[in-house]
Amino acid sequence: MIVIDGAIGEGGGQILRSALSLSLLTGQAFDISNVRARRPNPGLRPQHLSAVQAAAQISRASVDGDRKGSTRITFTPGPVRPGVYHFDIGTAGATSLVLQTLLLPLAVVHGTSHLTIAGGTHVPWSPCFHYLDWHWGRILSRMGINFDLSLARAGFFPRGGGEVHATIPGGTTPTGLDLSNRGYLQRVRGLSVVANLPLDIAERQRTQSLKRLSNLITSVETDVTIESLPAQSRGTMLLLLAEFEHSQACFFALGARGKPAERVADEAVQSLAKFLETNGAIDPWLADQLLLPLALAKQSSVLRTSEVTQHLLTNLEVIRHFLSVEIVVDGTLGEPASIRLHT
Repeated sequence: MIVIDGAIGEGGGQILRSALSLSLLTGQAFDISNVRARRPNPGLRPQHLSAVQAAAQISRASVDGDRKGSTRITFTPGPVRPGVYHFDIGTAGATSLVLQTLLLPLAVVHGTSHLTIAGGTHVPWSPCFHYLDWHWGRILSRMGINFDLSLARAGFFPRGGGEVHATIPGGTTPTGLDLSNRGYLQRVRGLSVVANLPLDIAERQRTQSLKRLSNLITSVETDVTIESLPAQSRGTMLLLLAEFEHSQACFFALGARGKPAERVADEAVQSLAKFLETNGAIDPWLADQLLLPLALAKQSSVLRTSEVTQHLLTNLEVIRHFLSVEIVVDGTLGEPASIRLHT
């Protein structure tokens, strides 16, 4: 039984989700206390509970403490079973975080899986559906981890009601990556979306983002498309993907009641501008999300992140509980750094 203190590092739900993934991958049971101890509302929230229950379902795990508000979980997995699964968070909790918990265990086991996850698809403090589809999925495919994503319906905060489908072929053996040098910027493409709101809001987001990009980037192709998403809720989003010779980086901002469309665009462009000031090959969120799959690869890997986050350092500590892999971060919190993984 691996014992984990959920208050380590950033003390959030990522500790639990990474532990669940690693438990399914290695077959090792764990006991985690102080779940989400550093959050305003400690303990399991609906999206965290959904991740626990989903992980238990695909492995027929034995679980203790799987209830809303619980601050301690004991999880003993069985063998991961591919299949057809449906999970409903029941709130605007992030579908992306449930998907990321399950993806690797289902990707490495032999057999195809089909997932339907209902909840929030474009909500604060989590990667949105298009970040996964345009960015995370593309980089994982370079590791040999292939899967298909589709958005049946968008779900924005606070109502949620979104639905994501994933098909995971299984039988994957992850390979290492070298993302140490991004090379020259080749183009920036984006997506401005609305759901149950006038399309001119998406137009305003697009216009503002292109205006700001023209001042930021010269001699590089920029293009932002507009889309109206099917949804039960209202919402807007602007996403920008910067494509380099050897890598890519992704940034997005969400609308909110009383938040001008121009401000949504400004936030996304400002995040990209901050990234371009560094020599990072990938954005800090992707660096965090790649640690676990790269720790499974038989080859060594290197990443150059634009910023070391507390999320990344915490995820590193959880991985060390389960896997004998050397992970070296050549940099300090809040600064660019190289991350080397030796398996």
